[in-house]
Amino acid sequence: MDNKDAIKRWRLVLGKETHEELNTTFTKEESGIDKTLEALYNSERKGGLGASSPNVARWLGDIREYFPASVVKVMQQDALKRLNLTAMLTEPEMLETVVPDIHLVASLMTLGKLIPEKTKTTARQVVKKVVDELTQKLSGPTQQAITGMLNRAARNTRPQHNEINWNETIRKNLKHYQPEYKTIIPEIRVGYGRKRKAMKDVVLCIDQSGSMGTSVIYSGIFGAVMASIPAIQTRMVVFDTAVADLTEELTDPVDLLFGVQLGGGTDIHKALIYCQQIISRPLDTVLVLISDLYEGGNQAEMRKKAVQLVSSGVQVIVLLALNDSGAPFYDHQNAEFLASAGIPVFACTPDKFPDLMAAALSKQDLAGWAGSNNIKL
Repeated sequence: MDNKDAIKRWRLVLGKETHEELNTTFTKEESGIDKTLEALYNSERKGGLGASSPNVARWLGDIREYFPASVVKVMQQDALKRLNLTAMLTEPEMLETVVPDIHLVASLMTLGKLIPEKTKTTARQVVKKVVDELTQKLSGPTQQAITGMLNRAARNTRPQHNEINWNETIRKNLKHYQPEYKTIIPEIRVGYGRKRKAMKDVVLCIDQSGSMGTSVIYSGIFGAVMASIPAIQTRMVVFDTAVADLTEELTDPVDLLFGVQLGGGTDIHKALIYCQQIISRPLDTVLVLISDLYEGGNQAEMRKKAVQLVSSGVQVIVLLALNDSGAPFYDHQNAEFLASAGIPVFACTPDKFPDLMAAALSKQDLAGWAGSNNIKL
């Protein structure tokens, strides 16, 4: 990069106020880039796009022309935060222009019932595109990790005759082949075991306060994937100051996400009471509480209820976040209390969640699992 290019880049970064110090000449394309950045990032012109839908639509088109998709997503997020461009989410023309991503879906969920009727069809299309992409990415690893673990758990080394897995039994006993008799002595017999309708129960209990937006989306998709695995009975519960059971919506993640209303208060205690009521097999149940642990209800009773669940045999796990954003904000005192009660408390990225669930369902030491995956408890 020569000195002239460096001056241009700094001028674009720092804005038009530096045009005297960084004197340069822009091409037509560079002038367009400068204007799109100016409209969004120049503090003296906050709201520089105005309330006009044509202005917003033009700006959205410009950033797609000048910047790669990854940068476009960042600028869209910045526009929503800095300029409060609800027009991007409440007009069909705007939604058709934006690049769908998980943060945009979270913003749509935050608006919820405020989305005009004429926009709902377009909003569903945006959400569906993101959900389909994430489902395609996450379903394979999730099914492989969890189903593989359950299949291993179902094996029976003392099977009845009609339960023998002959292919696996022969493979295990090849070393006992008797050449003179041309046969194998089956010293080890491997069976399929008696499979129940659901070997394990999973309850996803999800805080739908505004700060948990992307965690709710990932949770909904993982919940839908796990609901498709016959050996697991999956329930999904979301809460703020009220509790809603969205289990019936797990067959359609898009409907499920539109059933979530991000924002509002938080009553973890009430949510745990409900979860306790729907748990029928404590020793075979994993309860995943996804929350930043800022309790707006009865904190003492919340802590007591969590300890009761653990004492009954439920494996309780607390995820402070389920997203790619790094360290979450959370209530440290509640996290420390729950950890001292033997409940694993940590943040988890979506790529680690399938292995986490496999480890939890097989009752592995989650502290050891977290350590081997460089996750701090």
